[in-house]
Parts: sequence; structure tokens; C-alpha cells
Amino acid sequence: MGGVQEQTLCYDFGMTLTLKDVMELAATWSREDQDELAEYASEIEARRTGLYTMSEDERIAVAKGLAQADRGEFIPDELLAEADRRHGR
Repeated sequence: MGGVQEQTLCYDFGMTLTLKDVMELAATWSREDQDELAEYASEIEARRTGLYTMSEDERIAVAKGLAQADRGEFIPDELLAEADRRHGR
């Protein structure tokens, strides 16, 4: 099939994963999947503590946005109004 590996997903409804199980399984996952798991864990921790820690990508995006605002680079009011209309505001 053109080099695409097919995976069969199987779940035992009696199976319960412990945190230790998850960590052992995650160690075998791709970097992308491990990053996704870390994002979920960050969201849970933020919910539990009320504190959110931005990722490096988020810090960069915020810094870029602030720099644009400092330079007076904003979207036109008409474009914002159109987006508001599309979303029923």
C-alpha cells in the first residue's frame, strides 16, 4: 500500500492503564505522540493548579503578536467586523 503501514487498533475493555503503564508505552511512541501526551498533561496540570505554562512555540507567537502591536500592525476594522458577523457577534 505505497509504504503506508496499516495499524489495527485493539482495546480490551477490561484493561486499565496505570500511570506506569502509560509512561512505559509512551517511551516507545514517536516524538510527535509524546509531545501530544505532554500537552494533555500540561492542560490537566493547568486545570488542577489554575496556572498555565506556555510552551516555547506559544511564547514565540505571543512575542511576535506583541511586536506587531507595538509597530501598530493591526488587522483592518472592516475585516474584524466581517469576522464578527460570520460568528454571529
